[in-house]
Amino acid sequence: MAKSQESINKKDKETKRFKKQKDKQQKSEERKKNSQGGGLENMLAYVDENGILTNTPPDPTKKKVIDANSIKIAVSKREEEDTPAIRNGRVEFYNDSKGFGFIKELATQEKYFVHVNGLIDEIKENDLVTFELERGLKGMNAVRVKKV
Repeated sequence: MAKSQESINKKDKETKRFKKQKDKQQKSEERKKNSQGGGLENMLAYVDENGILTNTPPDPTKKKVIDANSIKIAVSKREEEDTPAIRNGRVEFYNDSKGFGFIKELATQEKYFVHVNGLIDEIKENDLVTFELERGLKGMNAVRVKKV
């Protein structure tokens, strides 16, 4: 009696799989032989006092002791600006029907948005005014606007 074709295919597949396994094992052994590893010591890298990576360990005599409590972790405080709180300006544009306009500061020539809600006195174009600044959604806005 002849063997079935299935068992021959199974044997072929098995021998191919076994051969593949052997080749893989040989390749890994070759890599181990050719590698220049040498253990953990060859893999370590050190950082010197200038922040440069080196392969030599740091000199223990140059070690600085830092008190951990002296390190402050916080956002630095913003210094007060020298600009005055109340500024002088001229109304460059103002639309009564829409209730907004722009004021040009006399000292810096910067333009600031002004809304009808930020007015104390009625204003019109080319009026001299005093105002204060507040941060709005799209930048600085003139508020508490008074006619001079």
